[in-house]
Amino acid sequence: MNKIKAGIINVTGYAGVELARILWQHPNVELVSVTGRSAAGKKLGEVFPHLAVTGLTITAELEGKIDVAFSAMAHKASAEGIVPLLNKGIRVVDISADFRLKEAAWYPLWYDFDHPAPELLKKAVYGLPEMHRALIKNADLVANPGCYPTSAILALAPLVKQGLVEPDLIVDSKSGVSGAGRTLTLPTHFSEASDNVRAYSLGGHRHLPEISQELMLLDASKNVSVTFVPHVVPMTRGIESTCYARVKPGKLSGGKEELDKIYYDFYHDEPYTKVVQQPPESKHTLGSNLCLLYPAINQKTGRVVVVSCIDNLVKGAAGQAVQNMNIMFGLPETSGLEALPLYP
Repeated sequence: MNKIKAGIINVTGYAGVELARILWQHPNVELVSVTGRSAAGKKLGEVFPHLAVTGLTITAELEGKIDVAFSAMAHKASAEGIVPLLNKGIRVVDISADFRLKEAAWYPLWYDFDHPAPELLKKAVYGLPEMHRALIKNADLVANPGCYPTSAILALAPLVKQGLVEPDLIVDSKSGVSGAGRTLTLPTHFSEASDNVRAYSLGGHRHLPEISQELMLLDASKNVSVTFVPHVVPMTRGIESTCYARVKPGKLSGGKEELDKIYYDFYHDEPYTKVVQQPPESKHTLGSNLCLLYPAINQKTGRVVVVSCIDNLVKGAAGQAVQNMNIMFGLPETSGLEALPLYP
Protein backbone atom coordinates (compact mmCIF):
# COMPACT_ATOMS: atom_id res chain seq x y z
CA MET A 1 0.00 0.00 0.00
CA ASN A 2 1.32 3.42 -0.95
CA LYS A 3 1.88 5.72 1.97
CA ILE A 4 -0.53 8.63 2.52
CA LYS A 5 1.18 11.93 1.76
CA ALA A 6 0.42 14.39 4.55
CA GLY A 7 1.00 18.09 5.09
CA ILE A 8 0.70 20.27 8.18
CA ILE A 9 -0.38 23.90 8.01
CA ASN A 10 1.23 25.86 10.88
CA VAL A 11 3.64 23.31 12.23
CA THR A 12 5.10 25.87 14.66
CA GLY A 13 2.16 25.79 17.10
CA TYR A 14 1.86 23.22 19.86
CA ALA A 15 -0.74 21.16 17.98
CA GLY A 16 1.27 21.38 14.77
CA VAL A 17 4.51 20.21 16.30
CA GLU A 18 2.71 17.35 18.05
CA LEU A 19 1.22 16.36 14.70
CA ALA A 20 4.70 16.30 13.17
CA ARG A 21 5.98 14.04 15.95
CA ILE A 22 3.12 11.55 15.54
CA LEU A 23 2.95 11.57 11.74
CA TRP A 24 6.71 11.13 11.29
CA GLN A 25 6.48 7.80 13.13
CA HIS A 26 3.23 6.70 11.48
CA PRO A 27 3.82 3.48 9.48
CA ASN A 28 1.32 4.41 6.74
CA VAL A 29 2.12 8.11 6.31
CA GLU A 30 4.80 10.14 4.60
CA LEU A 31 5.00 13.65 6.03
CA VAL A 32 6.02 15.65 2.96
CA SER A 33 5.32 19.31 3.72
CA VAL A 34 4.99 21.59 6.75
CA THR A 35 4.26 25.30 6.79
CA GLY A 36 4.83 28.15 9.20
CA ARG A 37 4.98 31.62 7.76
CA SER A 38 7.09 33.22 10.48
CA ALA A 39 9.65 30.41 10.19
CA ALA A 40 9.44 29.84 6.42
CA GLY A 41 12.81 28.87 4.95
CA LYS A 42 14.13 27.34 8.15
CA LYS A 43 14.73 23.65 8.70
CA LEU A 44 12.15 22.13 11.03
CA GLY A 45 15.06 20.97 13.18
CA GLU A 46 16.23 24.56 13.62
CA VAL A 47 12.94 25.49 15.24
CA PHE A 48 12.36 22.16 17.03
CA PRO A 49 15.65 20.25 17.46
CA HIS A 50 13.84 17.05 18.45
CA LEU A 51 12.39 16.94 14.89
CA ALA A 52 15.71 17.41 13.07
CA VAL A 53 15.53 13.78 11.95
CA THR A 54 12.70 14.69 9.55
CA GLY A 55 14.98 16.81 7.36
CA LEU A 56 11.93 18.90 6.41
CA THR A 57 12.09 22.59 5.55
CA ILE A 58 9.30 24.85 6.73
CA THR A 59 7.63 26.61 3.80
CA ALA A 60 5.08 29.41 3.50
CA GLU A 61 2.56 27.16 1.69
CA LEU A 62 2.08 23.41 1.34
CA GLU A 63 4.23 21.94 -1.43
CA GLY A 64 4.15 18.76 -3.48
CA LYS A 65 1.43 16.16 -3.80
CA ILE A 66 -0.75 16.01 -0.68
CA ASP A 67 -3.47 13.46 0.12
CA VAL A 68 -4.45 14.91 3.48
CA ALA A 69 -3.78 18.27 5.08
CA PHE A 70 -3.95 19.04 8.78
CA SER A 71 -4.72 22.67 9.53
CA ALA A 72 -3.45 23.90 12.88
CA MET A 73 -4.04 27.57 12.14
CA ALA A 74 -6.00 30.04 14.25
CA HIS A 75 -9.73 30.33 13.77
CA LYS A 76 -10.98 32.17 10.67
CA ALA A 77 -7.55 31.93 9.01
CA SER A 78 -7.96 28.16 9.02
CA ALA A 79 -11.26 28.24 7.13
CA GLU A 80 -9.85 30.65 4.57
CA GLY A 81 -6.88 28.37 3.93
CA ILE A 82 -8.89 25.15 3.81
CA VAL A 83 -11.33 26.05 1.02
CA PRO A 84 -8.68 26.02 -1.78
CA LEU A 85 -7.40 22.65 -0.55
CA LEU A 86 -10.86 21.10 -0.70
CA ASN A 87 -11.31 22.49 -4.19
CA LYS A 88 -8.15 20.61 -5.20
CA GLY A 89 -9.55 17.34 -3.85
CA ILE A 90 -7.33 17.26 -0.77
CA ARG A 91 -8.98 15.82 2.31
CA VAL A 92 -8.65 17.98 5.40
CA VAL A 93 -8.63 17.57 9.17
CA ASP A 94 -9.09 21.00 10.74
CA ILE A 95 -7.80 21.38 14.30
CA SER A 96 -9.20 24.91 14.62
CA ALA A 97 -12.79 25.62 15.67
CA ASP A 98 -13.82 26.83 12.22
CA PHE A 99 -16.05 23.91 11.25
CA ARG A 100 -17.10 22.49 14.61
CA LEU A 101 -20.30 24.50 14.99
CA LYS A 102 -23.17 23.82 12.62
CA GLU A 103 -24.74 27.27 12.66
CA ALA A 104 -22.93 30.13 10.92
CA ALA A 105 -24.67 32.61 13.23
CA TRP A 106 -22.79 31.19 16.21
CA TYR A 107 -19.38 32.28 14.92
CA PRO A 108 -19.86 36.05 15.40
CA LEU A 109 -21.25 35.33 18.89
CA TRP A 110 -18.48 33.00 20.07
CA TYR A 111 -15.47 33.65 17.82
CA ASP A 112 -16.00 37.27 16.72
CA PHE A 113 -15.96 36.69 12.97
CA ASP A 114 -18.38 36.03 10.13
CA HIS A 115 -17.72 32.57 8.73
CA PRO A 116 -16.03 32.77 5.31
CA ALA A 117 -17.42 29.43 4.07
CA PRO A 118 -20.80 28.81 5.75
CA GLU A 119 -21.84 26.40 3.00
CA LEU A 120 -19.25 23.93 4.32
CA LEU A 121 -20.57 23.81 7.88
CA LYS A 122 -23.18 21.17 7.08
CA LYS A 123 -20.67 19.14 5.07
CA ALA A 124 -18.02 19.07 7.78
CA VAL A 125 -18.12 16.09 10.14
CA TYR A 126 -17.46 16.60 13.84
CA GLY A 127 -14.44 14.40 14.43
CA LEU A 128 -15.25 12.61 17.67
CA PRO A 129 -14.89 8.97 16.59
CA GLU A 130 -16.81 7.62 19.55
CA MET A 131 -19.90 9.42 18.23
CA HIS A 132 -19.43 9.94 14.48
CA ARG A 133 -17.14 7.17 13.24
CA ALA A 134 -19.39 6.18 10.30
CA LEU A 135 -19.61 9.75 9.01
CA ILE A 136 -15.88 10.40 9.46
CA LYS A 137 -15.08 7.45 7.21
CA ASN A 138 -16.39 9.16 4.07
CA ALA A 139 -15.72 12.78 5.01
CA ASP A 140 -13.55 15.16 3.02
CA LEU A 141 -13.55 17.71 5.84
CA VAL A 142 -13.33 16.70 9.50
CA ALA A 143 -13.64 19.27 12.26
CA ASN A 144 -11.36 18.03 15.02
CA PRO A 145 -13.03 18.59 18.41
CA GLY A 146 -11.73 21.02 20.99
CA CYS A 147 -9.77 19.69 23.93
CA TYR A 148 -12.26 20.63 26.66
CA PRO A 149 -15.25 19.34 24.64
CA THR A 150 -13.52 16.00 24.04
CA SER A 151 -13.10 15.39 27.76
CA ALA A 152 -16.58 16.67 28.67
CA ILE A 153 -18.61 15.01 25.91
CA LEU A 154 -17.02 11.60 26.43
CA ALA A 155 -17.65 11.88 30.18
CA LEU A 156 -21.35 12.73 29.84
CA ALA A 157 -22.42 10.97 26.63
CA PRO A 158 -23.59 7.66 28.20
CA LEU A 159 -25.73 9.47 30.77
CA VAL A 160 -27.34 11.82 28.24
CA LYS A 161 -27.82 9.15 25.56
CA GLN A 162 -29.77 6.90 27.91
CA GLY A 163 -31.78 9.69 29.51
CA LEU A 164 -30.50 8.94 33.00
CA VAL A 165 -29.89 12.47 34.28
CA GLU A 166 -31.60 15.84 34.47
CA PRO A 167 -30.69 18.30 31.70
CA ASP A 168 -28.76 20.69 33.96
CA LEU A 169 -25.13 19.54 33.62
CA ILE A 170 -21.96 20.99 35.16
CA VAL A 171 -18.46 20.62 33.72
CA ASP A 172 -15.50 21.80 35.81
CA SER A 173 -12.26 21.51 33.83
CA LYS A 174 -8.59 22.10 34.59
CA SER A 175 -6.08 22.47 31.77
CA GLY A 176 -2.34 22.77 31.44
CA VAL A 177 -0.88 26.01 30.11
CA SER A 178 -0.17 24.57 26.65
CA GLY A 179 -3.90 24.77 25.95
CA ALA A 180 -3.44 28.50 25.43
CA GLY A 181 -0.98 27.95 22.57
CA ARG A 182 2.53 29.32 22.00
CA THR A 183 1.58 32.98 21.64
CA LEU A 184 2.96 34.88 24.62
CA THR A 185 0.37 36.41 26.94
CA LEU A 186 0.51 37.70 30.50
CA PRO A 187 -1.65 34.89 32.04
CA THR A 188 0.69 32.23 30.61
CA HIS A 189 3.85 33.99 31.80
CA PHE A 190 5.69 31.69 34.23
CA SER A 191 5.35 34.10 37.16
CA GLU A 192 1.59 34.34 36.60
CA ALA A 193 0.85 30.66 35.97
CA SER A 194 3.20 28.97 38.44
CA ASP A 195 1.80 28.09 41.89
CA ASN A 196 -1.58 29.38 40.77
CA VAL A 197 -5.04 28.19 39.71
CA ARG A 198 -7.15 30.53 37.60
CA ALA A 199 -10.77 30.24 36.48
CA TYR A 200 -11.64 32.11 33.31
CA SER A 201 -14.44 32.74 30.79
CA LEU A 202 -17.13 32.39 33.43
CA GLY A 203 -19.51 34.35 31.22
CA GLY A 204 -19.29 31.64 28.57
CA HIS A 205 -16.23 29.91 27.10
CA ARG A 206 -16.20 29.45 23.32
CA HIS A 207 -16.13 25.67 23.76
CA LEU A 208 -19.50 25.77 25.51
CA PRO A 209 -21.67 25.73 22.34
CA GLU A 210 -19.62 22.82 21.01
CA ILE A 211 -20.25 20.77 24.15
CA SER A 212 -23.95 21.66 24.12
CA GLN A 213 -24.35 20.95 20.39
CA GLU A 214 -22.96 17.42 20.63
CA LEU A 215 -24.77 16.46 23.83
CA MET A 216 -28.01 17.79 22.35
CA LEU A 217 -27.63 15.30 19.49
CA LEU A 218 -27.70 12.49 22.04
CA ASP A 219 -30.69 13.75 24.02
CA ALA A 220 -34.09 12.73 22.67
CA SER A 221 -35.75 15.77 24.29
CA LYS A 222 -33.09 18.17 22.92
CA ASN A 223 -33.15 19.73 26.37
CA VAL A 224 -29.59 20.08 27.63
CA SER A 225 -28.19 22.97 29.68
CA VAL A 226 -24.45 23.00 30.36
CA THR A 227 -22.53 25.11 32.87
CA PHE A 228 -18.87 24.99 31.87
CA VAL A 229 -16.07 26.55 33.93
CA PRO A 230 -12.47 26.10 32.71
CA HIS A 231 -9.37 26.65 34.83
CA VAL A 232 -5.66 26.91 34.07
CA VAL A 233 -3.39 25.01 36.44
CA PRO A 234 0.43 25.11 36.64
CA MET A 235 1.31 22.15 34.43
CA THR A 236 2.37 22.00 30.80
CA ARG A 237 -0.22 19.64 29.36
CA GLY A 238 -3.27 17.62 30.32
CA ILE A 239 -6.95 18.14 31.12
CA GLU A 240 -8.96 16.86 34.05
CA SER A 241 -12.72 17.43 33.83
CA THR A 242 -15.04 16.69 36.72
CA CYS A 243 -18.61 16.50 35.43
CA TYR A 244 -21.75 16.59 37.58
CA ALA A 245 -25.33 15.53 36.85
CA ARG A 246 -28.45 14.93 38.93
CA VAL A 247 -30.03 11.49 38.49
CA LYS A 248 -33.63 11.41 37.22
CA PRO A 249 -36.17 9.87 39.63
CA GLY A 250 -36.22 6.10 39.39
CA LYS A 251 -32.97 5.86 37.43
CA LEU A 252 -29.69 4.20 38.43
CA SER A 253 -31.24 2.42 41.41
CA GLY A 254 -28.52 -0.19 40.99
CA GLY A 255 -25.93 2.31 42.11
CA LYS A 256 -22.26 2.13 41.21
CA GLU A 257 -22.50 -1.37 39.75
CA GLU A 258 -25.21 -0.35 37.30
CA LEU A 259 -23.41 2.88 36.43
CA ASP A 260 -20.16 1.06 35.69
CA LYS A 261 -21.94 -1.41 33.41
CA ILE A 262 -23.53 1.45 31.44
CA TYR A 263 -20.11 3.03 30.84
CA TYR A 264 -18.37 -0.25 30.05
CA ASP A 265 -21.07 -1.20 27.56
CA PHE A 266 -21.02 2.24 25.94
CA TYR A 267 -17.25 2.26 25.37
CA HIS A 268 -16.32 -1.42 25.33
CA ASP A 269 -15.19 -1.41 21.67
CA GLU A 270 -13.42 1.95 21.81
CA PRO A 271 -9.63 1.78 21.43
CA TYR A 272 -8.92 5.03 23.29
CA THR A 273 -11.79 5.76 25.66
CA LYS A 274 -11.41 3.55 28.70
CA VAL A 275 -13.38 3.20 31.93
CA VAL A 276 -11.03 2.74 34.87
CA GLN A 277 -11.33 1.48 38.43
CA GLN A 278 -10.12 4.59 40.24
CA PRO A 279 -10.29 8.32 39.52
CA PRO A 280 -7.69 9.00 36.80
CA GLU A 281 -5.10 11.74 36.95
CA SER A 282 -3.97 13.93 34.08
CA LYS A 283 -0.51 12.34 34.13
CA HIS A 284 -2.08 8.93 33.46
CA THR A 285 -2.75 10.08 29.88
CA LEU A 286 0.43 12.10 29.25
CA GLY A 287 1.65 11.74 25.66
CA SER A 288 -1.11 9.26 24.74
CA ASN A 289 -4.37 9.33 22.80
CA LEU A 290 -6.31 7.96 25.76
CA CYS A 291 -9.37 9.36 27.48
CA LEU A 292 -9.74 7.77 30.93
CA LEU A 293 -13.15 7.89 32.62
CA TYR A 294 -14.26 7.13 36.15
CA PRO A 295 -18.01 7.37 36.89
CA ALA A 296 -19.27 7.53 40.49
CA ILE A 297 -22.66 7.99 42.13
CA ASN A 298 -23.72 9.40 45.49
CA GLN A 299 -27.13 7.88 46.15
CA LYS A 300 -27.67 10.13 49.18
CA THR A 301 -27.50 13.28 47.06
CA GLY A 302 -28.69 11.72 43.82
CA ARG A 303 -25.71 12.96 41.83
CA VAL A 304 -23.40 11.30 39.35
CA VAL A 305 -19.83 12.55 39.18
CA VAL A 306 -17.61 11.56 36.23
CA VAL A 307 -13.88 12.25 36.16
CA SER A 308 -12.37 12.48 32.67
CA CYS A 309 -8.67 12.88 31.78
CA ILE A 310 -6.94 13.45 28.45
CA ASP A 311 -3.71 14.92 27.13
CA ASN A 312 -4.95 18.17 25.58
CA LEU A 313 -2.34 18.01 22.80
CA VAL A 314 -2.98 14.37 21.85
CA LYS A 315 -6.58 13.14 22.31
CA GLY A 316 -7.47 16.82 22.63
CA ALA A 317 -5.78 17.81 19.35
CA ALA A 318 -3.09 16.06 17.27
CA GLY A 319 -3.70 12.45 18.30
CA GLN A 320 -7.42 12.64 17.67
CA ALA A 321 -6.67 14.30 14.31
CA VAL A 322 -4.52 11.31 13.34
CA GLN A 323 -7.20 8.94 14.64
CA ASN A 324 -9.66 10.71 12.32
CA MET A 325 -7.25 10.45 9.38
CA ASN A 326 -6.88 6.72 10.01
CA ILE A 327 -10.65 6.30 9.81
CA MET A 328 -10.92 8.49 6.68
CA PHE A 329 -8.33 6.40 4.81
CA GLY A 330 -9.47 2.97 6.01
CA LEU A 331 -6.38 2.35 8.15
CA PRO A 332 -6.39 0.55 11.50
CA GLU A 333 -7.65 3.22 13.88
CA THR A 334 -4.69 2.81 16.21
CA SER A 335 -1.99 3.23 13.52
CA GLY A 336 0.71 5.59 14.71
CA LEU A 337 -1.01 6.03 18.07
CA GLU A 338 0.07 2.96 20.00
CA ALA A 339 2.32 4.79 22.46
CA LEU A 340 1.44 4.28 26.11
CA PRO A 341 1.37 7.27 28.48
CA LEU A 342 4.56 8.64 30.00
CA TYR A 343 4.67 8.22 33.77
CA PRO A 344 5.52 9.86 36.03
